[in-house]
Amino acid sequence: MTTLPQKILPQDLAAAASSAGAAPLLDISNLSVSYSSRGERVRMVHEVSLSIRPGEVLAVVGESGSGKTTTAQAVIGLLAENGQIDGGSIRLDGTDIAGWSPKQFESVRGQRIGLIPQDPNNSLNPVKTIGASLSEVLRIHRWGDKRATRARVIELLTRVGIPEPEVRARQYPHELSGGMKQRVLIASAIALQPDLIIADEATSALDVTVQKRILDLLDDLRAESGTALLLVTHDLAVAADRATRVVVMKDGRVQESGRTERVLGSPRADYTRTLLRDAPSFAAGYRTPRSLPGTLSRDLPGAGETESVPEEVPGIRVTHLVQEFARGRRAEPFRAVDEVSFTVPRGTTHALVGESGSGKTTTARAVVGLVRPTTGMIEVAGQDLAALTGEAARRFRKTVQLVYQNPFSSLDPRQSIAQIIGEPLRNYGRTTAAERAAAVADSLDHVALPRVLAGRRPRELSGGQRQRVAIARALILRPEVVVLDEAVSALDVTVQAQILDLLERLQDELGLTYLFISHDLAVVRHLSHTVSVMNRGRVIESGRTADVFGSPREEYTRTLLDAIPGRTPVTAPVTATPTSPHTP
Repeated sequence: MTTLPQKILPQDLAAAASSAGAAPLLDISNLSVSYSSRGERVRMVHEVSLSIRPGEVLAVVGESGSGKTTTAQAVIGLLAENGQIDGGSIRLDGTDIAGWSPKQFESVRGQRIGLIPQDPNNSLNPVKTIGASLSEVLRIHRWGDKRATRARVIELLTRVGIPEPEVRARQYPHELSGGMKQRVLIASAIALQPDLIIADEATSALDVTVQKRILDLLDDLRAESGTALLLVTHDLAVAADRATRVVVMKDGRVQESGRTERVLGSPRADYTRTLLRDAPSFAAGYRTPRSLPGTLSRDLPGAGETESVPEEVPGIRVTHLVQEFARGRRAEPFRAVDEVSFTVPRGTTHALVGESGSGKTTTARAVVGLVRPTTGMIEVAGQDLAALTGEAARRFRKTVQLVYQNPFSSLDPRQSIAQIIGEPLRNYGRTTAAERAAAVADSLDHVALPRVLAGRRPRELSGGQRQRVAIARALILRPEVVVLDEAVSALDVTVQAQILDLLERLQDELGLTYLFISHDLAVVRHLSHTVSVMNRGRVIESGRTADVFGSPREEYTRTLLDAIPGRTPVTAPVTATPTSPHTP
C-alpha cells in the first residue's frame, strides 16, 4: 500500500526555517512613513519592526488606518506620490531597499516580491484579455519569446485552478467571477516565481468557500517553492488559520507581535483583546441573537419555506418567487431565482446566505421592488407588491428601505450629512425645513452620531460613521422593513461589531424587520433569528439559525460552514497579564 505524503503546513515550513537558522528574507527595522496633507507631514507609520523568513506566513492585522497597508506599500515601493519613508530600513536578503528609486524597485517587483491586491476590478485592465495582462508581466521582465510566453500564461492559469485556461485567456475581466479574477491576480503575482508574496486584503471581499480555495492555493504554492507570504488583513480568523506569526498594528504602531497561538490565544495588549472580542468570525466571539418570539419549526431539506410564528401579518412573505432575465432573442432566459419561499415574522431578522451567483441579492432587490418578479408573490407588511400601482406604490417605498454594502459609494459626496439623511423627506415633499432638521437630528440620535456631524461631507467621516449615516437615511421615513445587502462586510471587525449592536438595538426599539444578505456566516449567526441557504437560485435549507448552523442537513450548507475561518479557538481563553507589547 502506497503512503501519500502529508500536506506541508505553514507551521511546518516555518519550523524548518527556524531550526535551520535561516536568515530573514525580509527584515524591517524602525520604519517610519509620512504623507503630505494640506502642507503638513502626517506620520502614518511609527518605527515599525518586523521580519519574515522563507516559507513563513506573517499576518499583519489591524483596522483601517492602522498603517498595515502603508507598511506593505513601502516594502514593494508603491507608496503614493505624497508618501515618503522618514527613517528605518527595509532589508531584502540583507540589502536595504528603503531608499531605492522607482527604477530600482522595478528590478525586484514581480521577480523578488509579488503583490496580490484586494480588488481585482481595480487591478485588472478591463480592455485587455486575461492572457494579454499576464503576458505583459512576462514580457516586461523578458521571460521569453511569444511562444514561451503563451505557454507560460496557460501554465499559470492551470496552476491557480482556472478551468479551460485556453478559453479564459481570451476572455476579459468582466466575463470572470470574483473568485476567478482573484486567481488571475495570484497567477500574475507568482508568474516570475518571487521569494515573497504580499497579499493585501486579497480575500476579504470573497465568499467563504472561494476564500478558502484561494488561501489553500497560496499554501500549496508556498509548500512547493518555499515562498514567504506577508498577509495584510483585518480578519483575525484568517490570521489564526493561516499565519505562523502575527503582528498587530494600531495608529501606525506595532501593539504586539509573536507566534499566532500566543498572540491570539493569550494576547498581552488591550487592543488585541478588543479585536478578538469584536471579531464575529472568531469562534470565541460568536454571539447568540435574542430569542425569537413564538415557535419556529425547521424546514424539510429543500422545502424552502419557513413556518411562521403565530401572528396575523408577517413582516415579509415570499411565495414561489421566480426571477428570470433575458439572454438574447432566441436564448432561453436565465433563471436567477427559482421558486424561492420564506416568511419573516415582524420584528425579527431573516438572513439569505450563499455564494456569489446564488440569487440572494436578486431576491432582496425583488423584495424592495427594484425588479418585478417573473412569477410568484411578495408581501411586505401585508401589502402585495404586484397589486401596488401609482400613488400606492409610491407610498409603499416608505415601508421598506435598503442599506447597501459600500456607504462611500451610496452617499452623494457633494451633499452634507443633513442633506443626505433628509433627502427622502424632501422627495415626499410634505415637511418643512424645520421639520426635516428635527427629523435629521432625531435620526442621528438613533444611530448614535453626534449632531455636529450634520454639516460634514461623507469624505470627512470614517467608514463606520458613513454606514451609520446610511442607516439613519433608511430610518428617517420610519420603515417597517429594512433590507441590509452586505451592509457590514466592508467594515473592520471593531466597527462591524458596533454596527451589528446598533442594528440589534434599533430592532428592539423600533420593531424593525430585517432581511439580511450576507456571505459571512459568522455575522449571520450573530444577528439573524432565521436563515435560508441559497444555491443556484434555490433555497436548499432554512429554519432557525441555531438549527441550520448547528446541524445542517444539506452537504452545501456543511461546505459553507466548513469554509468559515477561525472556527476552532487557537488556545485556551485569554487570561494573560499584559507585559511588553513586542515580546514574542
